[in-house]
Amino acid sequence: MDLPRSELDAVLASMGVKDALAVGRYGGGHINDTFRVCAASGAEYILQRVNTGIFTDVAALADNVRTVTGHLKAKGARTIDVVAFEGPWRLYRFISGCTSYDVVQTPAEAFAVALAFAKFQDELSDLDASRLHEILPGFHDTALRLRHLDEAARADVMGRRAEVAAELAFVDARRGMATTISSMTASGAIPLRAVHNDAKANNVLVPKSGDGDGVVIDLDSTMPGSALCDFGDMVRSSSATAAEDEADLAKVGASRDLFEALVAGYLEGARFLTREECALMTLAGRISTLEVGMRFLTDYLAGDTYFKTAYPGHNLVRARNQFRMVESLEAQERDFAAIAGCPAQPVG
Repeated sequence: MDLPRSELDAVLASMGVKDALAVGRYGGGHINDTFRVCAASGAEYILQRVNTGIFTDVAALADNVRTVTGHLKAKGARTIDVVAFEGPWRLYRFISGCTSYDVVQTPAEAFAVALAFAKFQDELSDLDASRLHEILPGFHDTALRLRHLDEAARADVMGRRAEVAAELAFVDARRGMATTISSMTASGAIPLRAVHNDAKANNVLVPKSGDGDGVVIDLDSTMPGSALCDFGDMVRSSSATAAEDEADLAKVGASRDLFEALVAGYLEGARFLTREECALMTLAGRISTLEVGMRFLTDYLAGDTYFKTAYPGHNLVRARNQFRMVESLEAQERDFAAIAGCPAQPVG
């Protein structure tokens, strides 16, 4: 349900914007409520209400965003401009002249997204990750995600378990590989870094002119983690041939041309990667895609309480879509490993 305009105007006024002409829903995010604001002065803003059911410590979230944006600005990197934080609400200046991609269509688009995230990671590579709060504990802990799925399947509060037996079996067959990156990060074999943790294509604003770097947005999940989780989510979202909720699975898969451009853009900007990280690039794509599919499936079993849905069964459609994407990545593992310059990883 949309919020009353009077409530939105009151929030904006408390943040110093008293001349709002138009306030409307903006974007298609799964979690927060987002509005675009056009003021009489000509200024434009993004107003967001943070979902406090998911982000329970809003003060820590605001502190992380300020730390990250301050670090980036000090290095001359372009980033979001925070106007105000007040409780669950925050206000950013609108970044004009840019676009984002829900589905990447061309190699040039894939390259731009990957380069933006690589440079974002590179600029943060000297930020002590311990300065950031762990906003979403265990966010990319796939062992924890597997436990959550198992618990949701056992509880079966909506009576949906029998319907998803094939999907649960799909996950079971891949449990061994699913925890590789989270285990190696926990052991120190892979560095813990300050990373975005939600590096999907539509979290980059790319200049429409084609000039200049893309701007990484939606910094809510920026916290300590593995750079491979960011790269994996780029593979998941930026090499995909269809949107993550495409129901026609014949349209779903990973594009070799998009993957090749993605790797080229990422390696151009990610100058900090270790040999161990480079060796796991293709596996990262499979793990990240499986993980997101598991999260959609868990939410479907639990009654659709986390992700916003547009229709009954939306989360199940999303889960099946992601698992089909995993199959496509598995089928192309040797080819993709050769492109990335890393050893092919076992499938399954």
